[in-house]
Amino acid sequence: MTRFQHDILIIGSGAAGLTAALHLAPFARVGVLSKGPLTAANTYYAQGGVAAVLDEGDSVAAHIEDTLIAGAGLCHEDAVRMTVENGPDAIRWLIQQGVGFTTEEQDNGQMEYHLTREGGHSHRRVIHAADATGFAISSTLIEQVRKQPSVALFESRVAVDVITTQKLGLPGNRALGAYVLNNETGHVEVHEARFVLLATGGASKAYLYTSNPDVATGDGIAMAWRAGCRVGNMEFNQFHPTCLYHPQAGNFLITEAMRGEGGHLKLPDGTRFMQRFDERLELAPRDIVARAIDHEIKRLGIDCVYLDISHKPADFIKAHFPTIYERCLEFGIDITKEAIPVVPAAHFTCGGVLTDLNGCTDVEGLYAIGETAFTGLHGANRLASNSLLECMVFAIAASKDIRARFNDPLQPVTIPDWDESQVTDSDEDVVISHNWDELRRFMWDYVGIVRTDKRLQRASHRVLLLQGEIREYYSNYKISNDLIELRNLVQVAELIINCALARKESRGLHYTLDYPDLLPDAKDTMLVPKHYVARVVPPVSG
Repeated sequence: MTRFQHDILIIGSGAAGLTAALHLAPFARVGVLSKGPLTAANTYYAQGGVAAVLDEGDSVAAHIEDTLIAGAGLCHEDAVRMTVENGPDAIRWLIQQGVGFTTEEQDNGQMEYHLTREGGHSHRRVIHAADATGFAISSTLIEQVRKQPSVALFESRVAVDVITTQKLGLPGNRALGAYVLNNETGHVEVHEARFVLLATGGASKAYLYTSNPDVATGDGIAMAWRAGCRVGNMEFNQFHPTCLYHPQAGNFLITEAMRGEGGHLKLPDGTRFMQRFDERLELAPRDIVARAIDHEIKRLGIDCVYLDISHKPADFIKAHFPTIYERCLEFGIDITKEAIPVVPAAHFTCGGVLTDLNGCTDVEGLYAIGETAFTGLHGANRLASNSLLECMVFAIAASKDIRARFNDPLQPVTIPDWDESQVTDSDEDVVISHNWDELRRFMWDYVGIVRTDKRLQRASHRVLLLQGEIREYYSNYKISNDLIELRNLVQVAELIINCALARKESRGLHYTLDYPDLLPDAKDTMLVPKHYVARVVPPVSG
């Protein structure tokens, strides 16, 4: 059994995980796990940018107000205020690390950072690196973290479970590290740590159509739930309105910034339709735009709608959206001359593991940051480009909290080896691929953009059957990357379904035909695991 000892174990290599690693490196031995290469994270693929108050005409109050409005009454104002107020410092930190955000020449000849505007924002406040902001941030942070002698990087690793005192039959519930599958050797390692940070992203791969890479399988949320953490607001799955619709395109996103720069949504006959749904037209919040597109696709029986920015100058389009221009050209679509076929796709998990403003969860020594966490920032619908900002702000906050607790005395615990003595190699891997496909299809059909209780009950029945199959498979065969991801996705799917069934209203991203109206009191949906141990943790709103 291979063992590693860290002061802090970070599971995930996106913006949240790498930001935390860089802030913790000066005083601790840090281990960072990545499923594949360090670029295997949602951050790497993010296009739009980071929202922050950077312009004199903008204000913290306006950014807070826009976030609260988008969140449909469920945002926690303390989390919103903390994120927005710390936004400019987070951007300055990224610039100090070397992120090359896009600049433009002003009338006075000075070069300033270009700010774009996205749906739900009242001002231009989204700083970006052309249309590949995530690539710029990810590449820069990876370059910086590789320079840190106190940071050990472990690629091709997938965490199996968080190790806790409770799981070992000891008093309390404290994180001790994690069991980790080395995908290169096929063996499970023990990674011991005083503190564990879950920065594994969201769970949009639970859906058939998604903008997310294959790694977004809800691992951190599922592991935290099994460790005894409360999970909340999982019914609020954000569907990005505009993903490229093409059989070879995979999960290629068309950034919201394209609508911010004047792109029009159109039907196949070239007519615009957003004016029938919201006075803000294409710049309405994502839940409204996604439902509008879904409505038109179903009403007309069409495969997709179209996003058209061809009325803008060709040089403007190529300069602002070079990645999209080149990618679409590969499929024979010249966006300077023709519209882009688009459909909605699962994009962001607004709920997650309940944390306080320092990223602390219900399990001592276990933190959750970024999309894995439910901080209260996003409420019932995430405001565009607040997600990368949340990654940086809460990673920094968690790092400060860990530093303050770093020398707290801890009782030593002996962690047992991973036991593979009772399992065999599987000759039925087809079960995994079949269950994976079934899960993603019924989640898309029954727990998608528009829901009903009947659809949710059907999904609940199917997910319970899948859980039984996976439990039997997990108990008898050696684990693999695909099995771990499927196990986590099925767990997260159950959490999404149960949260959706509990909400008897339509609010934000959760829209149900059975309860189309808004209830007068806004309340979070909170799920509590059977093995939850009460601690001094964040209050549950509502």
